[in-house]
Amino acid sequence: MTDSRQIEQQAADWLVRRDADGWTAREQTALDGWLGESPRHKVAFLRLQSAWNEAGRLQAWAAGLPAGTVPPRAAPADGNTDARPDLRGITFAPRHAGARDARGPGWRGVAAALTLVAVGSAAWGGWQLSGREQAQYASTVGQIQTVTLPDGSTATLSSDSRLDVRISRGERHIALLQGEAFFDVAHDTRRPFVVETEGRRVAAVGTRFSVRRDPQAIRVVVTDGKVRLESRAGADGRAQPVALLPAGSVATAGRNGVLVRSLPLAEAERYLEWRDGFLTFDDASLADAASEFNRFNTRKLELGDATVAALRVGGNFRWSNAEGFARLLEQGFPVRAERHEDRIVLYTR
Repeated sequence: MTDSRQIEQQAADWLVRRDADGWTAREQTALDGWLGESPRHKVAFLRLQSAWNEAGRLQAWAAGLPAGTVPPRAAPADGNTDARPDLRGITFAPRHAGARDARGPGWRGVAAALTLVAVGSAAWGGWQLSGREQAQYASTVGQIQTVTLPDGSTATLSSDSRLDVRISRGERHIALLQGEAFFDVAHDTRRPFVVETEGRRVAAVGTRFSVRRDPQAIRVVVTDGKVRLESRAGADGRAQPVALLPAGSVATAGRNGVLVRSLPLAEAERYLEWRDGFLTFDDASLADAASEFNRFNTRKLELGDATVAALRVGGNFRWSNAEGFARLLEQGFPVRAERHEDRIVLYTR
């Protein structure tokens, strides 16, 4: 994947050149070619153009000038008289890690936090007495919840996810019952940390990784250390191959086996940007993008026809802003959105 900031910078440069004097048909052809290279290019350009127009800066500068005219800016002290506004340094809002725990409605988040504190305190008391601990944790739709386990590990639950935790003196066992979770595992060589779901086990000692449970497969993303992906024995009783996944691995395990991709760490981490409130798509179908948005929102994106479902999109989006995503599609794609209280239906225009 090309770096998002690089694409944004390229989009800003194109916008500057297009709005300056002397824009030619040849330059327009070159811009059209760049936009057509990737859906991420088109989305970045549309988003930056929309943000620039809504800011009203061009309108303010152009007071008294004909519509569409870009006024010259004052000459700088060094004598450079380039009249084009320099947008290349513009980037979108930074992703603040501190915002991770503020996704859901206020009172619901407070209630969930208080419940977890109470459950955690009771569980820890049981651990002290018996050496065994059992607890369940859950997040609601649109809520990202981070919990600390008695062994010092942390689990960050994605939207609408559930964990069953059983920790003993010999093993730390986590059952992922629904959704997705990211684990930052406390190092303990005496007790492996095992996440189990859909008949597969992901085992680690001290590492960082996520496990996602989908109807047809599970996905494991490793960002630090190594994990071991094990599968239950086949129908013939034979043991299945074990996959050792180092940092940067993205493994998908389904009925047809295990597919492992080795990516640069920065690319692997993009699968986990939901923790900071974002979804990243790289030439994904609109059907897949809508499905991802729907994991985090009660107001669903629905697809009105097969043609709109097959459109390709790319870019980085806030998962809490499905309405903004729909508006962007209307601006730059042959898409019409029909809005209802509980859903947004997308049609081919």
